Amino acid sequence: MVAFGILYLLPDHTQELFAWTIRPRMTPMMLGAAYIGGAYFFACAATFARWHWVKVGFLPVTTFATFMGIATLLHWNSFNHSHISFFAWAILYFTTPFLVLGAWLRNRHTDPGTPDASDFIVPRPVRFIIGSIGLIILLISIFLFLRPDLMIRVWPWKLTPLTARVVGGLFALAGVGEFCIALDARWSAVRIALQSQMIGVAAIVVAIFFSWSNFDQASIFTWFFVGGMLFLLIASPILYFWMEGRRRSGKTP
Repeated sequence: MVAFGILYLLPDHTQELFAWTIRPRMTPMMLGAAYIGGAYFFACAATFARWHWVKVGFLPVTTFATFMGIATLLHWNSFNHSHISFFAWAILYFTTPFLVLGAWLRNRHTDPGTPDASDFIVPRPVRFIIGSIGLIILLISIFLFLRPDLMIRVWPWKLTPLTARVVGGLFALAGVGEFCIALDARWSAVRIALQSQMIGVAAIVVAIFFSWSNFDQASIFTWFFVGGMLFLLIASPILYFWMEGRRRSGKTP
């Protein structure tokens, strides 16, 4: 929540407040959007959720945190090593990949794989579409992380090698998340993850509005990015409320 406050609400002040200076504002706001979605997810995990209600979020977070840790090592000199935010960042991303993966491994045996009493099975075509979207997003994340020099040339707003890899981590979070959602057919297992995704996507769309001057509006990739975010903004709630309606009515797919 602190990172969200700094990155999303004060994106032009990362030089004074964050682990490193991030320019332009769209990048810190996009990272902040991921944090607010993640904060919601882990609040649910910590307060009332059964394990299988949240398990699909743990491998995506592990992937994201691993990308951040590797990016930190690769671009060590870009960070403000004297700032408290850097220590928080380094501790977080040098430990989280192991802690979150460990939690996933430790809790797997508690899920028998059976639906809840009032559960609903997500139709196979819906899961196929979600998984296909995840594959596209994951491919983009791999290019951003492994070939930042290439992606910097075509990206809708200005990136550095470090921010390209950070954005790649954000895309990996979403891509692996879509895969995990697609692999579990139980609505109870993907419901909270989808709620978290909707919060993050909504925050990104708001960030686009407030950072529009950062975008190369003559680039086709700008419109692909904006169109993709708007699609998710509209499609995710439609899917969510449709699935909720089917579950409450007790209908089968």
